[in-house]
Amino acid sequence: MKALTWQGLNRVEITEVPDPVIEQPTDAVVRVTSTAICGSDLHLYGVLAPYLKPGDILGHEFMGVVEEVGSGVDNLAVGNRVVVPFNISCGHCWMCERGLFAQCETTQNRDQGKGASLFGYTSLYGAVPGGQAERVRVPHADFGPVKLPADGADERFLYLSDILPTAWQGLEYADVPEGGSLAVLGLGPVGQLAVRAARHRGITDVIGVDLVPERLAAARAAGAQTVDLSEVDDVPGALRDLTDGRGPDSVLEAVGMEAHGNPIAEMAISAASRLPKPIARAAIERVGIDRLDALYTAFDAVRRGGTVSISGVYGGMADPMPMMTMFDKGLTLRMGQCHVKQWTEELLDIATQSDDVLGLETLATHRVPLDEAPEMYEIFQKKTDDCLKVVLKPEM
Repeated sequence: MKALTWQGLNRVEITEVPDPVIEQPTDAVVRVTSTAICGSDLHLYGVLAPYLKPGDILGHEFMGVVEEVGSGVDNLAVGNRVVVPFNISCGHCWMCERGLFAQCETTQNRDQGKGASLFGYTSLYGAVPGGQAERVRVPHADFGPVKLPADGADERFLYLSDILPTAWQGLEYADVPEGGSLAVLGLGPVGQLAVRAARHRGITDVIGVDLVPERLAAARAAGAQTVDLSEVDDVPGALRDLTDGRGPDSVLEAVGMEAHGNPIAEMAISAASRLPKPIARAAIERVGIDRLDALYTAFDAVRRGGTVSISGVYGGMADPMPMMTMFDKGLTLRMGQCHVKQWTEELLDIATQSDDVLGLETLATHRVPLDEAPEMYEIFQKKTDDCLKVVLKPEM
C-alpha cells in the first residue's frame, strides 16, 4: 500500500509499504478514507527528527472503514465507518477509568518516560505506524475507534480524531468565568476551532491573536475580535486595552514549541535537530528549549488570578519560566495531551447536528490526493497558498 513516510529532516515521501495485518486479538485494520496534516506533524518534519527513522509512517488524524477485526473485538464489524482517536488507550486501566486516556497505563511508554502511545508520533510515543496511509492497523480497537453514521461528509467527523477535542479540552481547561473574556493565541486549526467552540458555548468576548491575514479573517468571521501580531509591538498591552485594562480572564495558547518571535531559540533548535541522533536526543532531553514567545505572551497578558490553558505542544526540558510573574499574578495553568475519548460523546452529538454549528465542513482549505502530501507539508509549514488545514484523500 501507499503511505506518507518520514525520510529525513524536512523531507517526507509517498512510498510503498507492507499492508497492515492483525497482530493482536484487539486489533482492527481500517481502510482510510480521509486523513489530515496536523500542526504537530510539522514538529516531526523538523524539530523532533532525532526520534524518527527513515520509513516511519506519519499521521494521527484519520478515519475510514473497518476492513478486518481481531477475535477480541466485538464492538466493531467489517464495514463500520469509524474515526480513530490519536492517542491509543485501553479503556480499562487505572488512568482510563479516570478519563485520563492520554496517560493510559497499558500503552504508556515507560522506557521513554512518556504517556500513552500515539499514532505516527516517533519512538517517544511507541513508534506506531500512522494514518497518512491507505490502511492502518488500529491497536485496542475494542475501545478506541468511534462508530459513525453511515452517511455524512467525512469532515463532519475527521477532526474528532484530534483537533476538535483538543480545542474543546483547551476551552474546558481555560475555565472562562460566566461573562468573562478569552484570548486565543494562534489561529491555526486548533485555534480556529477553539474560537468557534467558545462562541458556540456562549462566550461573547473572544479575542484571536495571529499574524496570518487569512487566519485572522476566519476568526473574525466566527465572531472574534482579533489582534494582528504584525501590526502590534505589545500584544499583552493590546489585549489589556480590549479587556478594561486587566487582561483576559483566560488565555488559550494554541501555538506551541515553534512560536514566532525568538530567532535565537529557533537557531538553537534547528542546530540540535541536525546533530547525530544520540547526541540530539540527549540535548533535547536534558537541555532542550522551545520557542516560548507565545507562552510568555500568555503569562503576561492574562489578568491577575486568571487561567492559562496550554494546548500547543512543548518538548523542551530546560525551558526558562517567568516564575516571578506567574507566582505574583496567582495564575492557574492547565495543559497536556488531549484525552480524546473524554469528549467524544458530546462532540459527536454536535458534529451530527444538521446545521454544522462549528463549521467543520468549511475548516479545510486544501483537499488533495494522498500522493500530494509531500508538497502539502511544505505549503502548510510555510503558510502559503492561504493554507489553514489539509485533508488527504487516499482514494481520490
